[in-house]
Amino acid sequence: MKPKNETLVTEFILEGFPGSSQIQILLFVLLFVVYMATLIGNILIIAIICLDYRLHTPMYFFLANLSFLEISCISVVVPKMLINLVVEKKSISYATCMVQGFFYFYFSATDFLLLSVMSVDRYVAICHPLHYSTIMSSRVCIYLVLGCWVSSFLLFLPPTVLICQLPFCGLNLIEHFFCDTFSVLVLACADTQLIKLLALIVASMVLLGPLLLTMLSYIYIISTILKISSSEGQQKAFSTCTSHLTMVTLVFGSAIFIQVRPMHSSWLYMNKVVSALSTILTPLLNPFIYTLRNEKVKEVLRDGLNHLKHLQKM
Repeated sequence: MKPKNETLVTEFILEGFPGSSQIQILLFVLLFVVYMATLIGNILIIAIICLDYRLHTPMYFFLANLSFLEISCISVVVPKMLINLVVEKKSISYATCMVQGFFYFYFSATDFLLLSVMSVDRYVAICHPLHYSTIMSSRVCIYLVLGCWVSSFLLFLPPTVLICQLPFCGLNLIEHFFCDTFSVLVLACADTQLIKLLALIVASMVLLGPLLLTMLSYIYIISTILKISSSEGQQKAFSTCTSHLTMVTLVFGSAIFIQVRPMHSSWLYMNKVVSALSTILTPLLNPFIYTLRNEKVKEVLRDGLNHLKHLQKM
């Protein structure tokens, strides 16, 4: 039974990053440029992988899906951030907040799972090269990607449904730049211990599970590389993993920091900064990490540019 004179919350206020109007405009310009660069870079990665037959391999199939995930994850958060930087009332409706929170964590969890799948792909390529094409067939790759998407959806659906059933009354200020689950739960006027426990279990599964699988894959990869007699062979084998290792470090490192941080108010700003770096910079760096460290991608890009120059001369 609802208490008398209870006012249900129909919208939330996102605190974002407080500052003067000049700082807000500067953040808007910077964020807009980063967002556009992220979209262009990741779309370019997807396009060249789809169009060039030399990149029609499992490794680049997973990379195209990773780029799509990066676009999806940043697009859930950044457009609303841009709007709130230029409007006086930084509000978000209740329904939009629930949808944003679900898809942000859904895409992030799928990202974790896909990165672990990519580590398994590198394990098979380096430790079982003769059976690579048989093990990592097109059908297997498609099933692995679908498994990442479906598993994340099924894991995050129950806590999201429970959160949507919570009553929100009185306070509606979310001390974050998006509808972070923890920041939303503290505003609920009901017992949220069960939901917090469920959210913690799900977060542990989608974070620790893929991380352990990735670490196990690289233990076998490194042990196999060390058995290669020539230093040139070792360097060539390890070079195929450096881009993936860089992404794993960025994604899992920031996620672990956010999960293990103290829940004190003094850490809230640091939490927002790390979340912003994880949400905005990681998708931006993804195309650069995989192009600057990948000779085959650079070769395809050079051939494409040379083809365009040739067409312009005709």
